[in-house]
Amino acid sequence: MKHEDAKSPVSFEVHVARLPKDGLPVVFEADQAQRDALAKAHGLSSVEAYKTDLLVTAWKRHGVKVTGTVEANITQECVVSLDPIEAHIEEDVEGLFLPVDSKLGRLGFDAGGEIVIDADGADSPELFSGDTIDAGELAEQFFGLAIDPYPRKPGVSLDTSDDAAAEETEFQKKLREALGKS
Repeated sequence: MKHEDAKSPVSFEVHVARLPKDGLPVVFEADQAQRDALAKAHGLSSVEAYKTDLLVTAWKRHGVKVTGTVEANITQECVVSLDPIEAHIEEDVEGLFLPVDSKLGRLGFDAGGEIVIDADGADSPELFSGDTIDAGELAEQFFGLAIDPYPRKPGVSLDTSDDAAAEETEFQKKLREALGKS
């Protein structure tokens, strides 16, 4: 994962102190250097295209809501054959941001400062300070989640027939005997 201080290769800060009533559209297309950095950061062979189409709107009293999509064309290595696999990513992006000093921002924390998480509920809002949020970093998070962690080329399988014939270890023998199995 990324270091806390590391900035996203597609960082795009949006000034949110005075957002238009209908929201602020943010369309961003990564250049070659940014796509190369994305590929390196996510363990990809390459990122051929990367584009975000977002809308940043006011939410509640002082909060900010970001919605939209991130789209990309990527190339990964097959986990079995190491052959290149091309994939298209199109992922919805949604995030809420609250100022660190807002009452709503503190509602997700208990008296001891611990975060209270509802596994079935919506994601907790991100806290921000100042007048800007990084919409690009949010989009990159959704991009990263959409990448197949184990890409496999169609028709390729892992031959495990030799594994079944592997010799039983001493531990496995003792365990089998202890369980009373022959």
